[in-house]
Amino acid sequence: MLYPKTFGENPLFPQACNFAVVPKDNNSGFGVITFQAYKPGDLLAIVTGEMVSDIRQHTLQVSKRRHMYDPYFTGYLLHSCEPNVSLNMKKMTLTALKEIKKGEFLFMDYAETEDILYRQFGCCCTSESCRGWITGRKEMPQQMILEQHDHHRTH
Repeated sequence: MLYPKTFGENPLFPQACNFAVVPKDNNSGFGVITFQAYKPGDLLAIVTGEMVSDIRQHTLQVSKRRHMYDPYFTGYLLHSCEPNVSLNMKKMTLTALKEIKKGEFLFMDYAETEDILYRQFGCCCTSESCRGWITGRKEMPQQMILEQHDHHRTH
């Protein structure tokens, strides 16, 4: 199991025989790969973590003031504007959105779960629908904020 024993022994928690957190590349850092194939709609895992009140790296938003800190599994799901998994923070489930082959990295859309990100960043997912800049669903890209600030200073 990828989670510590203190989280319990749920057989649907991510298992080391099914997933691994491994380095991807210099841009992305670490990510989660799967050792088995999935079809759209398949349940990959039940997820869990420590409930905290602040936004951190490796947290996922559960509600407006609650976040799940998971530095073992979901905190390493990579971002894509065309993800292959969906994370339901009410049901604490990770499901396949499309066919996932054995050995593939798992990608979610960070805006699916987050109002505000711990840190915004440029996207390099290269999908056709790439937004170019990754933000939470309720925040303006930092680039636009800086451009607006510069525009107001010069006028």
